Amino acid sequence: MNKNLLYRSIPKVDILLEQEEIQSLIDQYGRDVVMDAIHERMETLRKFIGNCDEEETAKHKIDDLQADIRKSVQALYTPNMRAVINGTGTILHTNLGRAPISQEHAKKLAEIVTGYSNLEYNLEEGRRGERYSHFEKLLCKLTGAEAAMAVNNNAAAVMLILNAMAKGGEVVVSRGELVEIGGKFRIPDVMEQSGASLVEVGTTNKTHYSDYEEAITEETKALLKVHTSNYRIVGFTDTVTIDELVPIAKEHDLPIIEDLGSGVLIDLSRYGLTYEPTVQDSIRKGADVVCFSGDKLLGGPQAGIIIGKKKYIDMMKKNQMTRALRIDKFTATALELVLQEYLSEEKAVQNIPVLRMIHESQEAVADRANALKQMIDNAQLAADTGVEPCEAQIGGGSLPLERIPSMAVTIKPHNISVPKLEEQMRSLPIPIIPRTVNDTVYLDIRTIESRWFEKIVEMLGELLV
Repeated sequence: MNKNLLYRSIPKVDILLEQEEIQSLIDQYGRDVVMDAIHERMETLRKFIGNCDEEETAKHKIDDLQADIRKSVQALYTPNMRAVINGTGTILHTNLGRAPISQEHAKKLAEIVTGYSNLEYNLEEGRRGERYSHFEKLLCKLTGAEAAMAVNNNAAAVMLILNAMAKGGEVVVSRGELVEIGGKFRIPDVMEQSGASLVEVGTTNKTHYSDYEEAITEETKALLKVHTSNYRIVGFTDTVTIDELVPIAKEHDLPIIEDLGSGVLIDLSRYGLTYEPTVQDSIRKGADVVCFSGDKLLGGPQAGIIIGKKKYIDMMKKNQMTRALRIDKFTATALELVLQEYLSEEKAVQNIPVLRMIHESQEAVADRANALKQMIDNAQLAADTGVEPCEAQIGGGSLPLERIPSMAVTIKPHNISVPKLEEQMRSLPIPIIPRTVNDTVYLDIRTIESRWFEKIVEMLGELLV
């Protein structure tokens, strides 16, 4: 194998630039981008030849040079962030973007954000406005709070609240509520960054009223409750509720702050789930400030929503940290659109995808699963299919013990292994993310909208041959 001869057979750059395919790339993407791709692919080709022991393989690689250059250029202009089809059955899948926004909301969002908007402009008065004004009245109406605002996520909300209300002082919190919220971000660490000092009381499983009472000093600035939305302690447990804390808070003139984590605005027990405290409950029971996520059970965009008494919200709006944590026009717009749905619970359950998926009956899911199976069978793909009962879950750090009866379309391929099929499904133009059970691919239909069915069959047809 004469590697020197192979190196000399690599086309020179000026020869490549004369080729019709390369000229077409230059016309479409520009000379600089194509030149970078040429140099990159040629360097990769030389390294490949240097490590290759088979002459024919090396020759094929040289023949593929123009195609590889085209792939490199096109890859630069192909978004890495893509839509995926969630067949896992996890409704709030953190890795898959949590709460999906409805198509109707997305259309309205596009109309607003693709041009100028009144993000911080008061149209009635013709002067500078406030970005929170677009959804503050809605939040107050829905929750009973005096004022509201939002920052870019709930961890930011906790940090801002503590910085504005307790910087340089102490905040009392139950040891059993010092949660990790994912990605190794922990409530104690967030508190430390806020400038407030953490005072732990009680034990992991039991905290009493007297624990709070004994912990209060002249340095105490607030009492903090953290709802353990992403885990449960069961068995020999005891905790102090907000309404039980109100007397001691009033006695010492201290505000009560509650971090709900995954905030919910409707009673989910009406839809067959375990009761989850609502945001309205917290305000009604006496919390002075409450924060929660926008992209979990609320079903909206990522945001840390803060509601409560006006004097505290005003402190946060004026806090210098707010500038660094503020939401943009995309979030403000999407948040208003989602909150408007909650003016009618019936509309919210129908029009917010997360709530619709939670609410859909198993019979309806089964009907949709059978419809997809029939479409796959009609396409005569090389696989055995079925419809099997399964369990979906809420996910996203919400209702950790909750399971929802669901139905899945099962696929057992004839000509490739299940692991290989799963890998190829992730590489599709619109990746399909399934789960595998007993060497079978499961597509949980609860988390797949029917509008994707035709595309799923079309793409599976490319793999199951």
